[in-house]
Formats: sequence, C-alpha cells, structure tokens
Amino acid sequence: MNATADTPLRPRQAALAMVGAMALVGAVDTTVVEIAKVVSVWQFFVVRTALAAPMICLIAWVIGMSLRPVSWRAVMLRSALIAAAMVLYFGALGFVPIAQALAGLFTAPIFILLITVFVQGKRIGIWRILAVGIGFLGVVLVLDPGSDGFHPAMAIPLLGGLLYASGSVITRTLCAQETTLSMLLGMFLWQAIFGLIGMAVAPVGDDFITRPVTWDLWPVAHWIVAQAVLSLMGVGLIIWAYQNGEASHVTVFEYTIFIFGPLVAYLAFGQTVGPMALLGIALIAAAGTIIALRSGP
Repeated sequence: MNATADTPLRPRQAALAMVGAMALVGAVDTTVVEIAKVVSVWQFFVVRTALAAPMICLIAWVIGMSLRPVSWRAVMLRSALIAAAMVLYFGALGFVPIAQALAGLFTAPIFILLITVFVQGKRIGIWRILAVGIGFLGVVLVLDPGSDGFHPAMAIPLLGGLLYASGSVITRTLCAQETTLSMLLGMFLWQAIFGLIGMAVAPVGDDFITRPVTWDLWPVAHWIVAQAVLSLMGVGLIIWAYQNGEASHVTVFEYTIFIFGPLVAYLAFGQTVGPMALLGIALIAAAGTIIALRSGP
C-alpha cells in the first residue's frame, strides 16, 4: 500500500476519496454525543480499540502488510502524540459542538508551520505568515473567550491540534519507512493505554471525562461499533487519497469535514454554532488551505 514515485497520480479520484473519508469521519464523530451519555471517554477508547485492533490485524494479514515497525521508538512516540490528540478531541466532543472541536484540531497545519520555523529553523514566505495570522484570528472567533457561551473545554482541542501537529512532523521525519497499518495499530493501542490509565485514576462524576466504568454498553453498542468500523474505513480512504494524489492538493479536501460533521450534528442531534464561530471556522479552514497550497512542490 506504499506509493512510489512511479505511481500514476489520480487527482480526481484522490479528491473524491478524501471527501468520502471526511463524510464518514465527520458523520461518525457526531455519535460521541450519544456515547458520552453512557460511558466515559476512557472506556470508549478501550472498547473501540478492542474492536478495531483485530480488524487492523486481519487487514494486514489479508493484504500481506507488516505490522512490525522499522523503528519502535519513532512509531511509539508518533502514536502516543496522535493518540493523545484524539483523546483531547473526543473528550471535548462531550462538551462542545463538533464544529468547534474540529476547529481546534484542524489548527494542526498552523502548528506544523510554527514547528518548522521555530524548532527546525526553516524559512517561510509571506503567504504562510499571513495564513498563521488568519488562523489565529479564526481561533479567537471560535473561542470568543469574553462571551457568556465560552466553555474552558473549547480550548482543549487546540492542545489536541498541537499534539497532532507534533505527531505529523514525526511522521514525516522519522516514520517515512513505516507501514500505514503499523502506525494505525500503534495509535489505537496508545488510545487504549490512555483509556486504561484514565479509567484507573479519573475521579468519578457524571460527565464524559469522569463517568464511572459500566458494562451495560448495549444502549450505545451500535454507536461504538460504527465508530470502530467507519473510522477504519475513513482512514483507509485517507491513505488511498494521499497515495494517489499530490499531498498539498489532497489536504485541501480534508476541510470538507467542516461541512459533513456540523451538518450531521445539526440534523441528527440539533447542534448549532453561532455566526462568529462559523466565521472563525472558515478562517481556520482558509489558513490551512493556504498553508497546504503554498507548501506544495
């Protein structure tokens, strides 16, 4: 499943694959609203990994892809960062609308750019500097810290975006020779590890972070199964898209998740987002698109 320099590009099919992936992921992530009513985010990750990990192993066996990392240290570090980002993102979904949680997570391209400048010492042009400013303004509009509707949980996905960006930088620099499924399995296993730790140490309460462990999962079992299956399908489409299209162009279509996620959340669960937050989300998406296009070959 690893693309080579000789692989012919299929830009239209790659774009459609990415849009399909965002439709699946954006839709299935809205189900966390229902899952959060029964289980904690920690138990959710443990149960989802128990379902997803065997499927990854089966897929690897069928297609003959190795799950053994070339560098265990690099894969474990990358997987831990991405898994932590997902814990923060999903944890926030129990408190804030999906549009705002996505906005925080999708600040990752901005953080990647900042990491390349301040950590790796690379220089960037005026367009990408402008993109950082646009993205920062978008974040301020989404959070609106001075308003009555501000909730501290709104800031959690921003930290998720930073961790996701750090994991992405490691993916590019240290994990170029790793198979996709080995990194995917590592991410799910780390989510389970974080879940087990959270189940052991989190205080007991009545929200998505502190809800006690329960084995009466039947009311949300179908949502958790959907999460495991559809998220794997979505990741598969993302992989195929990046293998068959230019990364800088395919990345732009990731922002269609801002259409599918909030739309399904509104139609299925009545979630709404204010006009200023919508403007902020649009600015964050615009910033990410500028960065993607100006980072291309």
